[in-house]
Amino acid sequence: MGLPVRDQLKYWSIAAAIFFVVLYLLGNVILPFILGGAIAYLLDPVADRLERMGFSRGLAVGVITIGALLVFVIMALLVVPTLIQQSVQLFNTAPQLARDLQTFLSQHFPSVFDTNSVLHQTLQSLGETVRSKGGALLETVLSSAVSFLNVIVILVVVPVVTVYLLYDWDRMVGKVDALLPRDHAPVIRKLAHEIDTVLASFIRGMGTVCIILGLYYAVALMLVGLQFGLVVGAIAGLITFIPYVGSLVGGALAIGLGLFQFWGDWTTIGLIAAIFLSGQFIEGNFLTPRLVGSSVGLHPVWLIFALSVFGTLFGFVGMLVAVPLAAAIGVVTRFVANQYHDSRLYQGVSGRPPKPPASGDASQ
Repeated sequence: MGLPVRDQLKYWSIAAAIFFVVLYLLGNVILPFILGGAIAYLLDPVADRLERMGFSRGLAVGVITIGALLVFVIMALLVVPTLIQQSVQLFNTAPQLARDLQTFLSQHFPSVFDTNSVLHQTLQSLGETVRSKGGALLETVLSSAVSFLNVIVILVVVPVVTVYLLYDWDRMVGKVDALLPRDHAPVIRKLAHEIDTVLASFIRGMGTVCIILGLYYAVALMLVGLQFGLVVGAIAGLITFIPYVGSLVGGALAIGLGLFQFWGDWTTIGLIAAIFLSGQFIEGNFLTPRLVGSSVGLHPVWLIFALSVFGTLFGFVGMLVAVPLAAAIGVVTRFVANQYHDSRLYQGVSGRPPKPPASGDASQ
């Protein structure tokens, strides 16, 4: 005889509590393993397809590993140095941009800038603050969040973990399936399949969308001649998975930089704005519907809320697990809602769903 529902809820609640406590206590220690698991999950369909083509699992993993190394080498030789160079230049230019902003606003809106006003004094001190505190802030961020040791650990451990997990992925799934409680195994498998479908549609689809839009923004902005086009394109593409945020942040940053670089050349500034408007149009009408689909079930508000909550509680690791957990919670919530609709609590004593009130009764 199976355990009573109350005991099952107790044990599952204890397991969930242990999971969140471990996530909170270990924090950055498990970061390489979470990254490795996420990459292995993303690459598992590729390995399965190679196996269907006649490759052994080991040979499939070897082909994927060689391909990933080639991509990494190309990125390291061609893209990353330019990206780092433009990022450093953008940071060093920030004080001058602040001073230029002050000059621009003072010339075109002189009535706003009374020398005794708080706004004038704030803008005047902005450049000095960035120049004096910017270097110390950058050094603190780099030393606390991305220390040299952590970078080395991530660069070494993540690929190793990914290769091992990718090689044993199907075997691990089988082991987990064998540990499922027999009474609930069919339901858990069904929910796990739905969660996998949601994650596959969202992560793989949105990852492709982010890469395409990031490349489009970066190449287009560099062709227009924007000084930091590669950095702006990378930022806009990276946060495209949050609906509208990527285009808004990237567009505001690009147009702001364009105003300083091309002031008076309204054609070029208009082209920069058109790049992000066209990118938003392409994403909303072509990329997202085709690559992600409409059945993902992750509402933008729910996704932003999950990223905020888990990021605040567990830091960067929390942000990594926010999307999978949000997808899992969404699937379980829909399952519970369907169970509720089939229950007597919802249907009543008659066992039939209550009829909606007639239109004439709605006003009574």
